[in-house]
Amino acid sequence: MSTTLTGKPTARSARPGLLRGLTWLVLRQHRATLGCLLALTVLCSLWIVYQRGQLTEVLDARGWPEKTVPQPVVGAGYRNLTALLGLLPGVLAVFLGAPLISADHEQGTARLVTTQSVTRRRWLVAKLGWCLLITLVVCSVLSAVFTWWWRPHRSVLPDIWMDPSVFDNTGPVLPALALFLTAAGVTIGVLLRRVLASMVVTLVFCVAAQTVWGMVRDRLAAPRTITYPLDADFPARLNDAYEVDRWVASADGQLYGWGSCAEATEQATRACVKEKGIVDNVFVYLDPSQMAAMQWTGAGVLLAGTVALTAFTLWWASRRPL
Repeated sequence: MSTTLTGKPTARSARPGLLRGLTWLVLRQHRATLGCLLALTVLCSLWIVYQRGQLTEVLDARGWPEKTVPQPVVGAGYRNLTALLGLLPGVLAVFLGAPLISADHEQGTARLVTTQSVTRRRWLVAKLGWCLLITLVVCSVLSAVFTWWWRPHRSVLPDIWMDPSVFDNTGPVLPALALFLTAAGVTIGVLLRRVLASMVVTLVFCVAAQTVWGMVRDRLAAPRTITYPLDADFPARLNDAYEVDRWVASADGQLYGWGSCAEATEQATRACVKEKGIVDNVFVYLDPSQMAAMQWTGAGVLLAGTVALTAFTLWWASRRPL
């Protein structure tokens, strides 16, 4: 008795929408990782909502914002959360990006691709697309929820806006940094083709990249300068500003280092000030109003790096033997 393959697919084999074919296969292959990331997103979001509720109760009980609130108003939960968010891009790069393609090479799954009707490029695009998409979703959700907690309470929280725990965890920076590091992990995995080696090299790269990022963070915008009399009080409107540099200046605009007249006695200090004609303080700073522009500028640079790494990965992997 013969059978034909021309009949309509059964209800069990039909998969509506996007979850069919290669997409379904990629998600099924990485279903454990996907489940862990979704669980992490939900649990962290609930934790942030709980911590925000606790903080709101404390502030309401103390009459904030009409009354000042003694520090600290948050405990270890806040520190643990910001540390977790700070580590998340590196964790995604090491445990999601680095093994994405290298595991297929090591286990021989990649060779199977050349025997199927799906092209190698389409297979790579599917794997990279879902990897970067889940990274974007997870980090965007956590960044949005943390920003919802931090923004209205930033005046009572311990970190200033330029601290990595705030700048890198709010707005577009967290998802952009995670995408860049994850794309770098995928590229390293494609080049090395061994899971353990790829994860180790990706970890080193993440540490180096985030160190460099910390060095360029305060260069994402042009600093502002304010001059005020030497004996005047520090302007109150600069309390939230991030100090880039500080000088003292003479009447003709000559700048001197902040400690130029730091003498042993007050009399010697006054004599030095008089001799050099110092009359003003010069304060170079970044203003909190520049934060959004700085974050989007940095995110743009990181996303450009992500695009470049992804394009290189597709070019390299589609032309090398599997």
